Amino acid sequence: MMPVSMVGRAGELAELDRAWSAVAAARRSAPAVAVLTGAAGVGKSLLVAAAVDAFAPRPALVLSGAARVHGPAPYDWLAAVLTGRDTSRLGLPSDALAWLAQQPTAPRERYAPGTLLRLAVRTVQLLVGAGPAVLVVDDLHALDPASVNLVGELATVADLPALLVVASRPPADAVAPDLTRRALARLSGVRGAVRQHLGPLRPAEVAEVLTQVYAGSTPSGRLVTSLWRCTGGNPYALTELLAAHASEGPEALLRRLPGPRQPTASRAPASSADPVVDVPLDPELTAREVEVLGCLVAGMSNKQVAKALGISVRTVTVHVSNLLRKTGSVSRTEVALWAVRHRLPVPAPVD
Repeated sequence: MMPVSMVGRAGELAELDRAWSAVAAARRSAPAVAVLTGAAGVGKSLLVAAAVDAFAPRPALVLSGAARVHGPAPYDWLAAVLTGRDTSRLGLPSDALAWLAQQPTAPRERYAPGTLLRLAVRTVQLLVGAGPAVLVVDDLHALDPASVNLVGELATVADLPALLVVASRPPADAVAPDLTRRALARLSGVRGAVRQHLGPLRPAEVAEVLTQVYAGSTPSGRLVTSLWRCTGGNPYALTELLAAHASEGPEALLRRLPGPRQPTASRAPASSADPVVDVPLDPELTAREVEVLGCLVAGMSNKQVAKALGISVRTVTVHVSNLLRKTGSVSRTEVALWAVRHRLPVPAPVD
């Protein structure tokens, strides 16, 4: 399956490439900053990965980090960066590095917050060295406050030959909404910062995806419109649906697509263009079912859901079964699409 989220993103990729070219040419004394925002499933992480993979010249170093699955802890981003790295040659206090790396042997007593933040910044500077490097901050919205503050400091520190790329969902989805909002504003306010907000795919872009998936055939306008309406143009939802059913052919896919939802008590007559699936208008979901649904929308497996929510895989299986029954869905992909299509306000799992 092709990377669907790259369709319609040529402008964003080119802009990131220009930002990297400026860093690689040593035309900046401070880091270049790129901020990408967008809803879950819109393709932020894939866009960053595709951009970095295409950078020329190749980055001397790529430092990438994200939050822990079970919940944020202080300096999660830096701890992820330091995992598996030899830090003995950095010339920094070993107890501070142990604490920043979240090592189980780290001393209980730690440095004052301000001192630790300066040590964290210095750690990144020493790792980058002469560069040029790329610093990737995935899912800023899920990071702990210490990591968010560190990212803000890195954006303005001198003598850091790097491109700092930050991806985040909107602040409303964040662990600390106000802090994330201020951090995004600070990052976007850096001189020359690249600011991108990724929206859903447009119908013409959905048609382009279908043309590549169904090589040698032109998708009908009816299929394009139905698929766009069904997924809301969300690249992740589109990818999941095509991965599950593309082998059946475009006409078979069209027959599987649910149309606009109608109340079960007074349904509008079904048309050949918009088949209607008879599901409850507002199925009553428990709080836990809504949490599981949020994980399914994020593409998690049952095992990953169990780890994220602290419950057993067996319990997850029961919740998924209930979600399928209550939403009238026949697969996990379909129930995730149901949530996306009806814009259900599901919580954002920490992934």
